[in-house]
Amino acid sequence: MARVTIFHTADMHNKLTPAWAETLRAFKFANPGSLMFDSGDAIWAGNIFWRPGGEPILDLMNSVPYDALCMGNREFHFLGMGVSSKTSRARFPVLSANIRQANGGRGTPPSSHAYFERECVKITVFGLSVPCVTERMLMKKVSDYYFEQPIRAAAEIVPKLRPECDILIALTHIGIKQDRELASEVPGIDLILGGHTHVITEERVGETRIIHHGSYVHFAGRVDIEFDSGRVTSIKNEII
Repeated sequence: MARVTIFHTADMHNKLTPAWAETLRAFKFANPGSLMFDSGDAIWAGNIFWRPGGEPILDLMNSVPYDALCMGNREFHFLGMGVSSKTSRARFPVLSANIRQANGGRGTPPSSHAYFERECVKITVFGLSVPCVTERMLMKKVSDYYFEQPIRAAAEIVPKLRPECDILIALTHIGIKQDRELASEVPGIDLILGGHTHVITEERVGETRIIHHGSYVHFAGRVDIEFDSGRVTSIKNEII
């Protein structure tokens, strides 16, 4: 039997302090091989402006270190230059499987997913973002990017990712209602770690566990996934 430990935050909105980063770093140090994920809206910048030098909170996240961040609406900008600037300090993948390049847009879109391996267990994590710009919006004409609807994008990517991994995790910034729809409509996801609606919840829809750990670094979450004989045998969640 193998165990994978994941620590999780969401919607920090630039509230991560050096002391909290040190605490998260201690969690990881005490659990060798553990992973640290965030479900988006970690940074200060809004949807229009960005810091020219990037976001200092990402330096704190690097120090933990975090292993992946889902692109939230705060990390997004309709200009490729804005996205690049907002995420430039991250030394970990920023994920979104439903972002698309528009109008021959400039800049490279975020990765859709990332792979990890712990105790010979293959773990794949993919991101889903709230659609800030869609195909039907007039904004798409001036945007370098647009978003496909998250559940549609998940229905396309999950069948491709599932055969390549033992544990499939959706790191989402789409809100609890959409997470429930995702779990209901797209089979094959073991765990959804979500954000955007600032809630604390643990639910099961079919074979998928949905977990949210609140906002503003009031809490973090620890999720222990046990894996045996080719399948996930248990998922245990702890609020810290």
